[in-house]
Order: sequence, then structure tokens, then C-alpha cells
Amino acid sequence: MAAALARLKAVSPVHAGGAALALALVTILAAHAFESIGGYIPCPLCLQQRYAYYVGIPLLAAALALLTVGKRALAAVLFAAVAVAFLANAGLGVYQAGAEWKLWDPPATCAAPAELPTLTLDAKGLNRQPVSCGVASWRMLGLSFAGWNVVASLVLALGAATAAAGAVKQQQAPPAGYRPA
Repeated sequence: MAAALARLKAVSPVHAGGAALALALVTILAAHAFESIGGYIPCPLCLQQRYAYYVGIPLLAAALALLTVGKRALAAVLFAAVAVAFLANAGLGVYQAGAEWKLWDPPATCAAPAELPTLTLDAKGLNRQPVSCGVASWRMLGLSFAGWNVVASLVLALGAATAAAGAVKQQQAPPAGYRPA
């Protein structure tokens, strides 16, 4: 465990933030592919779980850009905000996965109206009825889409937090060539 933490501390904020950005992009593109190509209809909670990606992806890109111009403190704040957003998203995913496993009831608002459109490339995709938030429409290795979102969100939160810590560490490091008197 200590060795893993030491390796995590050695990861640069650019690498941690870049990996988080890549994973976030792959995850949200996969969600859209399951919807538009695979025909899976997201429930209202599924759509809410995408908000962290829609906010997190641009913030990760902005934080990486800030690192390149030496604004490490501001980059660290953005990375930390992304970490918090994905931790909250993991909580939302746990809530939905628990409802799917019948550990608790899904939200009452989950019975979405039939008129809620899902955008696809063809007109046939409009006016599809979303599934209930308490029903897993797909599982792999025992985890539903919500369960896999928990895994992805926790990894993304860890990546963003690692990037934030690395940016703070670099901000506090003495400049190259510095020698104390």
C-alpha cells in the first residue's frame, strides 16, 4: 500500500490530469455509443450522471492548459473541483445501483414521461420511453451501467485529486537551480 501511494505521489499532474481527461472522454463516448448504436435508453438518473463528465472534461482540459502556462495554483483548484464532482457522481451511481439491486427505492421522479426525447441520428430515436431508474438494462461482471459509472467516477476522482496534489507540490517546489544560502 505504501509503495502504491509513493508511486501515485510521483505521477506528474500533467500525466494524472491527462489520464483523467482521456478516461472521462472514453467513458462519456462509450455511454453515447451504447445509446445511439446499441439502442440502450438512459433513465433520468443515467442522464444526470453524465453531468459530471460534461463539466469535468472542459475543466480538466482547462487545468491542463493552465499547467502549461505555469498557473499551477489555479490548475490545482480546477483539478480539485473535478475530483469533488466525480466523487459526487460516484455517490449518485451508488444510489442508482442500490435501487437496481432493490436495496432502496428509486426516486419517485424516475418514472419519466414518455415524451422525453432521446436524440439519435435518425427520427426513429425520438420519443422513446426511458427505462426505470430501478431496472438495470445491462450488466457486465455483475455491474450495471450505474455500477461501472461508480468505478469510472472513483478512478477519475483519484486521477483529478492526484493531479491537484501534484500541481500544489510543484507550486511549492523551489525554482530550478535554487540553492539555499
